[in-house]
Amino acid sequence: MWLVVGCCLAGLVGRVEGAGRPNVVFVLADQWRGQALGFAGDPNVKTPNLDRLAGESLDFENAVSGLPVCSPTRASLLTGERATTHGVFLNDAHLAAERVTFAEVLGGAGYETGIIGKWHVNGKGRLSFIPKEDRQGFEYWKVMECEHAYNNSFYYGDGPEKLKWEGYDAIAQTKDACGYIKDKGKEGKPFLLCLWWGPPHNPYGSAPEEYKAMYKPGKIQLRPNVPGAEAEQARKDLAGYYAHCSALDHCMGEVWEALKQAGVEENTIVIFSADHGDMLWSQGFNRKQKPWEESIRVPMLWHWPAGLGREGKKVDAVMCSEDVMPTMLGLCGVKIPESGVEGLDYSGYMKGGANPNKENAALISCVAPFSEWSRAMGGREFRGVRTGRYTYVRQLSGPWLLYDNEKDPYQMENLVGKGLPVEKELDGVLTEKLKEAGDEFKPANYYLQKWGYDKLVNKTGALSTEP
Repeated sequence: MWLVVGCCLAGLVGRVEGAGRPNVVFVLADQWRGQALGFAGDPNVKTPNLDRLAGESLDFENAVSGLPVCSPTRASLLTGERATTHGVFLNDAHLAAERVTFAEVLGGAGYETGIIGKWHVNGKGRLSFIPKEDRQGFEYWKVMECEHAYNNSFYYGDGPEKLKWEGYDAIAQTKDACGYIKDKGKEGKPFLLCLWWGPPHNPYGSAPEEYKAMYKPGKIQLRPNVPGAEAEQARKDLAGYYAHCSALDHCMGEVWEALKQAGVEENTIVIFSADHGDMLWSQGFNRKQKPWEESIRVPMLWHWPAGLGREGKKVDAVMCSEDVMPTMLGLCGVKIPESGVEGLDYSGYMKGGANPNKENAALISCVAPFSEWSRAMGGREFRGVRTGRYTYVRQLSGPWLLYDNEKDPYQMENLVGKGLPVEKELDGVLTEKLKEAGDEFKPANYYLQKWGYDKLVNKTGALSTEP
């Protein structure tokens, strides 16, 4: 009896303490590379709402996905841990219940919590029902583990009945999110809402017709690092990709308007980002997992008029996936867990303080290559650092890539082995980052065996998980 009463009182105290704290709306797109936005300089894509949002937000223009593929990044965003710590270093692995997420921390501080859209960290079947004990602190739940049939898309609520989104799922999900915002705005309690879309991840040709009509393949301007042999396919894919982007831009405008109508925009932290990018035939590759800019660079906007002001500002700090969780908690004034969290809290920096990342460098990696980055397709394990200016990458046999992203933004000239002092300097930074992470950088099989993923390896050594 006393235990029950004590728990109820603890919950009540948490909700009282939560009063006055900012709301959080975390909008996450799947496979939206950092370059594919109007405000980022893409000459093709039309993103007027996000361009306007960027004009009133902090834009981390060097933000990266630490392990650029879906499940690992989502697990790092949720927990503030690196992939070699939480163990989700490939798709369709399960994020263990004991990992602490930002939803659990904010829920304990009196927040209402909700998520709508794609999850992809349960690892027990892409279309399988996810029970409450696997929802990592989220209360309101309209989710599918992983679904990319955007016009025939399903989800689960609290029960095992499979429900269907009407039409193009991102639009229906956004409508539901807007309803959640308006309802919670009336209640006056702080809330956390994650709206995690499936697009612009392929299939590229499935956006609504009105957005597809905006882009003609023949008019697409390609990045200079797309080989001529891939140009025709790249233009076709990009036209469909940009159509998804413009549809989502419209959705972002709806979310922003809902916040204003609910009277909570002024005191709501809005985060817009992506789990990873998409090569889209730059360097001759498609999709993700690769160490090049189109794969690792992601959009990262933070909008909070009451706490950060309305003046848009580009910031140099290299924010990585695991940094989002502690930064979110820091801005909310909620204590960051003392153990487990490996990411950096940038909340003080965002308010004018010092950059907490002394090297201004993020660790990037591929622990166990699979699917479109399988060994048969040229894939390999790697570890690297992305700084404010350079990208340096090692493969198991030694230095692999070095780019000066300031002088060579399309990464056309690999500087490894040319005797530049910066190579030795960055190799030292990488060594220190690996030491901090407790990452020994061993072959994929070491980590697969350590985490019990051996069954995912076929006879050729390529992983069998889907893209």
